[in-house]
Amino acid sequence: METKAYLVHGKELDSLQYPEGCPLNTSRAGKACRMLASMNLLIGDGKEVVEPRRAERAELEKFHTARYLDALQRGAEGKMDEECFDMGLGTPDSPFFPDMYNYPAWGAGASLVAAELILDGAQVVFNPSGGFHHAAAELAGGFCYINDIVLASMLLADAGRKVMFIDIDVHHCDGVQDAFNVRNDIMTFSMHESGKTVFPGTGFVDDMGEGEGKGYSINVPLPVGVYDEAYEHVFKDLCSPLVGAFDPDVIVLEIGMDGLAGDPLAHLNLTNNSYADVISTVLGFGKPVLATGGGGYHVANTARGWALAWTVLSGESGFDDALLGLGGVMMESTDWQGGLRDRALVSYGSQRDSVDRELEQLTKDVKSKIFPLHGLC
Repeated sequence: METKAYLVHGKELDSLQYPEGCPLNTSRAGKACRMLASMNLLIGDGKEVVEPRRAERAELEKFHTARYLDALQRGAEGKMDEECFDMGLGTPDSPFFPDMYNYPAWGAGASLVAAELILDGAQVVFNPSGGFHHAAAELAGGFCYINDIVLASMLLADAGRKVMFIDIDVHHCDGVQDAFNVRNDIMTFSMHESGKTVFPGTGFVDDMGEGEGKGYSINVPLPVGVYDEAYEHVFKDLCSPLVGAFDPDVIVLEIGMDGLAGDPLAHLNLTNNSYADVISTVLGFGKPVLATGGGGYHVANTARGWALAWTVLSGESGFDDALLGLGGVMMESTDWQGGLRDRALVSYGSQRDSVDRELEQLTKDVKSKIFPLHGLC
């Protein structure tokens, strides 16, 4: 059968790692792949795993400065200086460690491989080891050193493709938004927990882009406690019309799993069923999709969420594990023995009413400020 979906992963992305104790655990992607393989869902029937490559220095310099990349390499060698600290290195969320250049270079290379596959005609490609959306041209932050999303999007745009970046990580994609803030050939749509309650403290509705890029940065800052049904409704209500108006050639989708209930660095109340629903909606737009991983700091839940994401991305129509098992984020289980889907979490009472009121106003704000700029009522 002709391959219809590619997953980019290899042993280098399993062997390189952040320091022990760092919330970002690089084992997540490998765990997801092994989980899928054990269920005979990783390859075959139109699914293929592709080896990544390490991004070349010249490719990284398409976005990052030479000065910054030099600092990353010095830091990896244990040579820490004032210039490194000025670039955000050496903080709790951007620590020094031996793989601090190699790992993000491999992650970026994997996303560039994904972009190349899209340019060659692939419809769906997934790099679970990508999604480092906080890194700026000369600044690290939020466990992100090299911005693979920016590099892959630039490669696609340089080839004449209109790109829509959809980010459903729980944290705002400040690095990506800043990189494309004045461009109108790359639209950024980010649904994240409000910067009032989580890092990086950015991504409010009024952050709409500047100059020719005004209206091409769309931010949907969600209140604490958002639940599946509300999340899915807001996504469809806001993102779907914008995709129709912008009509991109390619969608780049970041699937950070840190919006799941029980994630230690966020405060939403989602199950992985909402992620599966959003991914299905994105596939329904009928555009090639380059998907990446991202955040997700409960390792077992993140790995299972990405495994489920792959089954949706690859169109695994004969597979439905909704009736298997009982654990998942509801029990915050690390020894899950059932299927990939979480059980539904019930949200009710005053908390649900408060979330609904905030989302109603948020939706009105986004529509009133963004939609007219794209000819939408």
